[in-house]
Amino acid sequence: MNRKHFFATVLPLAVSVKAVAKQAANIKENLDEAVTPQIPRYLKSGDTIGITAPAGYITAEEIAPSVQLMESWGYKIKVGKTIGEKDFTFAGTDEERLSDFQEMLDDTKVKAIMCARGGYGTVRIIDRIKWDHFKAKPKWIIGFSDITVLHAHINRNFGIATIHSKMCNSFPDDWSKAEAIQVETIESIHKALSGEKMKYEATLNADNRLGIAEGILVGGNLKTLETLACSASDLYTAGKILFVEDTGEYMYSIDRMFWSLKRAGKLSHLKGLIIGGFKVKSDPDTEDFGETLEQIVLKKIKNYKYPVCFDFPVGHQKNNFALKCGVRHRLQIKPESVSLKEI
Repeated sequence: MNRKHFFATVLPLAVSVKAVAKQAANIKENLDEAVTPQIPRYLKSGDTIGITAPAGYITAEEIAPSVQLMESWGYKIKVGKTIGEKDFTFAGTDEERLSDFQEMLDDTKVKAIMCARGGYGTVRIIDRIKWDHFKAKPKWIIGFSDITVLHAHINRNFGIATIHSKMCNSFPDDWSKAEAIQVETIESIHKALSGEKMKYEATLNADNRLGIAEGILVGGNLKTLETLACSASDLYTAGKILFVEDTGEYMYSIDRMFWSLKRAGKLSHLKGLIIGGFKVKSDPDTEDFGETLEQIVLKKIKNYKYPVCFDFPVGHQKNNFALKCGVRHRLQIKPESVSLKEI
């Protein structure tokens, strides 16, 4: 082939491929914004909730208060084989945790799966879970922290709603002596499972960015979301309302994680951003980082115009309310109030 003719043919083709790829990315972004959420069937009295531990170890005694309370809500409880199992820090081996979770997914009588606790371990089994039965008949997956792996994977791959909330290890031993905030947050799980439209308010923060946003709510533990980058569980954020929370991280690590989100483009096309609870760990071997959480976040998003709120009641804290991931919400941030409402 004539060399001049070759380049005249190939170069336009390369430009065309690049244009198609860019167009595909724009289409994907628009689809994310317009996608219709798939909502599992809400629970009614007599339905079964399965309890399994895909990550950290927990005993039958520790989940007993949650079993008793959920039974008082009218639900039947199926306790998985991983409860009480122990393999170092895990609730059994990877194979045992995978098998138990798979059994809960495939059991047609189980209408929701409550993860017993977080910790670490879900990422070790996520790629071997078979989702065929779940996709055919979706059920609620409930939990937070390490369970962010499941929320992100399910949202990215199936567009099915899940519930980000407290787990069995957060239920009080004596319900009659529980703090009001414990009662309210745990009751929010019942409300979410029952199909109630959720609405929450947050305390005011002077660094909030005012505005109104509507979109599908996604998010979870910031560190976990960062570690899922470029994997089959990597969360799409374009056109969505993103919420993040974390605990036990140094301030410089939080800064690094937000840089990761920014560089990956996960902050550029949001409808809104919700910053939940962040428990910062002090580092005696280093000087103060020099920036607050609010400053870290606002610097990363200074070129974007969407609303932002801080101190939202979600995270590793007592005021950790149930949020329906993958469901459309309306975020409204005013000088006098902050609200997030399911729509």
